[in-house]
Amino acid sequence: MGVWEVVDHPEGANVIDSTWAFRIKRFPDGLIKKFKARFCVRGDQQVHGIDFFETYAPVVQWTTVRLMLILEVLLKLKSKQGDITAAFVHADIEEGQNIYVEMPRGFRKQGKVLKLKKTLYGLRQSPRAFWLYLTEKMNLCGMEQSTLNPCLFIGEKVICICYVDDLIFWAIDEDDVDALADQLIAAGVSLEQESDAAGFLGVRMEIDPKTGLMEMKQTGLIDRVIETLGLYIGTTSGKFTPAEAKPLVKDANGEPALGEFSYISVVGMLLYLAGHTRPDIAYAVNCCARYMFCPKRSHELALKRIGRYLKATRDCGLVLNPSKLSKVDCYPDADFAGLYGHENSSDRSCVKSRTGFVITVANCPVLWQSKLQTETALSTMEAEIVALANSDMVTLLGTKVGLPLKETTMNVSIHEDNAGALILAETLPPQFTPRSKHYAIKTIWFREQIVKRKIKLVQTLHLTK
Repeated sequence: MGVWEVVDHPEGANVIDSTWAFRIKRFPDGLIKKFKARFCVRGDQQVHGIDFFETYAPVVQWTTVRLMLILEVLLKLKSKQGDITAAFVHADIEEGQNIYVEMPRGFRKQGKVLKLKKTLYGLRQSPRAFWLYLTEKMNLCGMEQSTLNPCLFIGEKVICICYVDDLIFWAIDEDDVDALADQLIAAGVSLEQESDAAGFLGVRMEIDPKTGLMEMKQTGLIDRVIETLGLYIGTTSGKFTPAEAKPLVKDANGEPALGEFSYISVVGMLLYLAGHTRPDIAYAVNCCARYMFCPKRSHELALKRIGRYLKATRDCGLVLNPSKLSKVDCYPDADFAGLYGHENSSDRSCVKSRTGFVITVANCPVLWQSKLQTETALSTMEAEIVALANSDMVTLLGTKVGLPLKETTMNVSIHEDNAGALILAETLPPQFTPRSKHYAIKTIWFREQIVKRKIKLVQTLHLTK
């Protein structure tokens, strides 16, 4: 592929070390797919302004992936997955840049180095260079890049999303996907096609042939979490809730962590799981993630509690059963100073409120979040206003994926259960305003969005026994 040329060691040049990286690629169910060996560059030795300049490269958001999967179920679209082999070595080194790399171990020659002509794995600029390369090839094949989502490409008959070198194509006719793939291969892209989009980035998409519904699962990742936590040993029973009823606190004077497993590693796996297919553990995982750098024994037990819950619900996933109504619903809520009385009163975080929300499209969840608010709310109503504003900002960004839809085809409703927040948010001109600047800004912005985007505010009623 003409990735490099062997040259004499240049005097005074920054010659970057090289290394081998060995990796196991797995199927979504955890089984080994292939063993990979890559010749990589030590990008940490590059000098900014000499060896590289721009490095930013976007990837597709999972909100977009879930929205496209909803459309696949609704419109009965055909899907195919593609993988670009040795992706980064497709892109050229920018003109005028000279990057020298030590030859790989086992092939070294005295006084000789490699002068790169293509980008290699490990270079700081490689992801951006490949993204620009792929965008150019997509445009040559008639795929227009979305103005709102740079990793979404829309053609006359095909829609494609890309996450670095992993692609998913959708079309009404499968032959249109094959035609686009042939165009990309003819343009020089080493594209490998798979039969269908059954697994993407460790997430398995299963379609029920009888009902046509789709279920997103990560059983392989769940098994790795359970194994790392040691829950397969003995007869560890499952749990049917991911967290205890009481909040998880810092526990500064509590028993030290035993270190039976890597706390940071498990939290990382759980964050990936909660953000993709398991919104039911989002709150519990966020609580554990707050103490990654100084965990106590109580935090380890909280992680094990999540693991036992996953063990009991291992085969459960996110079911996409979209309705035929084109609507967006947002369900925000806030817990006003939920840690107060449980955490040390001298800790500022104990008076922070928590925002939680879920956004659905056609009655299917596409985005959810649970986190502490950055502001300190002075009342339940102020905490709810912050939750309303934050969820509305995410709704605005999350639902605009760049598909050619008219604004009138999508109805947006935000469901709120606090009467004071409803009055404060919906009244324009205002009858009263919040007491401080940051709440006033959020309130006025939210009021403007309700009018501008014709959002419907709906009061949520609590059921009583």
